[in-house]
Amino acid sequence: MEDKHMAIFIDTGIFVALRNADDEFHVRSKELMKRALKGEYGRIFTSDYVVDEALTTALARTRRHDLAVDVGRYILESPRIAKLWTTKDIFDAAWQKFQKLKERPMSFSDCVSLTLMEKSGIKQIMSFDSGFDGLVQRTI
Repeated sequence: MEDKHMAIFIDTGIFVALRNADDEFHVRSKELMKRALKGEYGRIFTSDYVVDEALTTALARTRRHDLAVDVGRYILESPRIAKLWTTKDIFDAAWQKFQKLKERPMSFSDCVSLTLMEKSGIKQIMSFDSGFDGLVQRTI
C-alpha cells in the first residue's frame, strides 16, 4: 500500500541511463524506474534543472540529438513524473547551499535539487551520484 507521505526525486543519471541502452547503468535504471512507476517509492518528482542536465548530458555522451529529445519527451510527457520548477527563491537558496558545500563535489544543479527536495519535503533521491550521500537518503 502506498504511503501518501512517501516521495522520491529522480536525478539526471537515472533518466539518461534509462533511455540509452549503451549506458553502463541502463539495466539498473530500468529496474529502479519500473519500481518507481509501480508506486514503491511514493510520488515521483524531478525538476526543470534535471531536464536541462539530462538533455545536455544525453547529447554530450551520445552525440545523438534524437536520443536527447527522447530523454526530454520521456520526462516532460510523463503524467506520473511531477516536475518542480525553480523560482528565484529556490535559486538563491541553492546558491547559498552551493557556496557552503565546498568540501563536496556538488554541482549547482545538485544544490537546486537538494533545495527543491527540502522545500517540498522529499526525503529520498534516486541517483547514481554518491555526492548526495549523508545529505539525503539515496536509492541506487
